[in-house]
Amino acid sequence: MDCCRRVNPFRACSPLRGLGYLMLAFVAAIVAVSYYAVVVYTWGPLLLGGGAAAGAAAVLVAFHLLLAMIIWCYLMVVFTDPGAVPENWRHASEEDGIGVNSRTISYNWDATYPNPEGQSAQKYCSRCQNGKPPRCHHCSVYTFVETVLDTLVLLPYFIEFFRDESRRSSSPGDIAILFVTFVLNLAFALSLLCFIGMHASLVTSNTTSIEVHERRNSVSWKYDLGWRKNLEQVFGTKKLLWFLPLYSAEDLHNIGALHGLEFPTRSDAVV
Repeated sequence: MDCCRRVNPFRACSPLRGLGYLMLAFVAAIVAVSYYAVVVYTWGPLLLGGGAAAGAAAVLVAFHLLLAMIIWCYLMVVFTDPGAVPENWRHASEEDGIGVNSRTISYNWDATYPNPEGQSAQKYCSRCQNGKPPRCHHCSVYTFVETVLDTLVLLPYFIEFFRDESRRSSSPGDIAILFVTFVLNLAFALSLLCFIGMHASLVTSNTTSIEVHERRNSVSWKYDLGWRKNLEQVFGTKKLLWFLPLYSAEDLHNIGALHGLEFPTRSDAVV
């Protein structure tokens, strides 16, 4: 049995991290081809026209603002250090002598020990040889979870192009780029609508995607503090920063959940 526990079947997933680098190139390609289709091909030439110049300028300003947000958010996702569990981390209950000792833990596979409320919720990660904080899991590919890409849709211009192609002198290459851009952006937009809907539900209920299955066995979810506090726990208390990938220094200091080690719970939670 000990031999089986030492076998790590998830090691085979490690090569999948290479797909992350391919995804970076794929996202960069989508942004580049979208920029060409929107700015260089569709709206840029209208700046040289008469009455359409003002409208084109407004569209291009809005496009570049959204593009800057997309790139900023994506780079934050890719390059921000997600943090890690401190070495030899233990739950406060264990440090106070409540729960099992370290020798017992080291030989258990994801062993649990009781928290002060008597709920067996805290775990030990045998892969990291370290304590596992609440709501934490070990990723078999990167050892952390990262999530998001935003995109743009060119449907009105796509339809107009094929409806009134006689007004343009376009090369086959331009037509191909416009078609590919439309298909890629439409596919991403539709998939992200579902993705946003799912995560909006998770955020308002203070649930992670892994905890969805755990929550099914609970009468009331212990981390659900009400949708207002749930949103503040994820985005911070400064509502002006909710649409930016930023936290205020005050929120980083006062909201312990942002550090991923301790999370407030409901006093009336029923498991």
